[in-house]
Amino acid sequence: MKNRILGKGLPFSSRHRVVPKIRHAPGASPGTLIADPLAGRTEIEVIAFGPGGLREETVAGPEGIEDVASEMAVVWINVNGLADLDLIRAISDKFSFHSLAIEDVVNTYQRPKADDFDNHIFTVMRRFEVQQNQLLAEQISAFLIGRYLITFQERPGDCFDSVRERIRSDKGRIRKSGADYLMYALIDAVIDSYYPLIEYYGEELQGIEEDVLKTPDVRHVNTLHRIKRDLMLIRRALMPEREAIGALLRDDSRLIAEPTRVYLRDCYDHAIQCMDSIEVLREIASGLVELYLSSQSSRMNEVMKVLTIIATIFIPLGFIAGLYGMNFDSAASPYNMPELRWPWGYPIALGFMALVAACMVFYFWRKGWIGRERGSPDRPSPDE
Repeated sequence: MKNRILGKGLPFSSRHRVVPKIRHAPGASPGTLIADPLAGRTEIEVIAFGPGGLREETVAGPEGIEDVASEMAVVWINVNGLADLDLIRAISDKFSFHSLAIEDVVNTYQRPKADDFDNHIFTVMRRFEVQQNQLLAEQISAFLIGRYLITFQERPGDCFDSVRERIRSDKGRIRKSGADYLMYALIDAVIDSYYPLIEYYGEELQGIEEDVLKTPDVRHVNTLHRIKRDLMLIRRALMPEREAIGALLRDDSRLIAEPTRVYLRDCYDHAIQCMDSIEVLREIASGLVELYLSSQSSRMNEVMKVLTIIATIFIPLGFIAGLYGMNFDSAASPYNMPELRWPWGYPIALGFMALVAACMVFYFWRKGWIGRERGSPDRPSPDE
């Protein structure tokens, strides 16, 4: 019988899709396994350890696991690559995993969760890394059954090197504890892997903020939208991971010892801290978008102000020029623009136009419309 600790949520794929690509046909029977065409080659790494020893080997199949695991307190079986469905089924049959859990392992778009079965606990985690400014995600599935911890990864390379080093060097209590503590150590490593991401996006946002204040460019908006999308994907994974850790804390499964729950509680706190940091970064990214739009609007207002001032100055000048451009014959009547016969009429008209323009510029300057902001501290507005 299966006890669902967490309900299903909106899944997303490991290749940065917002909407997952479902590989099995609609209406397929539960437990149907369909390999991803891009899945990596399947390899099995076994690390068996206890207070008195350590064995680490790569085996070809489930039959070689017991040769490595004999007389060891804890056995960590790490499966890299999900292309070989026959090998995955053989591992599942050996440890009697539920068919629905194995289906979730192969279909790598699952929401992070924790499921409690009769003889094992199944957890799904999601980790991220940034390569060439692209956010890559990977699903990590883990089964805790007795002294065995079986993990499935999409590809080689993970965030568990520190855990392996602690096992090899016998640091801390990991060699003196059970498989439940090893599962905690892996979950904690996944949660800790979010901190470099938070630092990376924090530094990127800080650089964008300086650029937006100095030289705003439309490329900044594209970058900010990419960052907001990445942070949304990270948040969508981190929130259910926090819930899954909380479910492991609340569950009374005999597979998790009471001392391990204390460490899981600390891991739960780390997940909350990461979520808070992600929320802060999302708010900063949204604020920078608004800052860019405000700066662009301010620049447009400045341009419009300059154009309006120029147009306003030329309105009376255009009136004067248009007035003296009318085709009246001054010889026909003494009232038909006698200024046209003045010897200094043209220089006087130009001087009068220059005087009008200068007076208007001086008036605009006094009002604070040009040269300084209105009501600036160095010169208060005449209206104040």
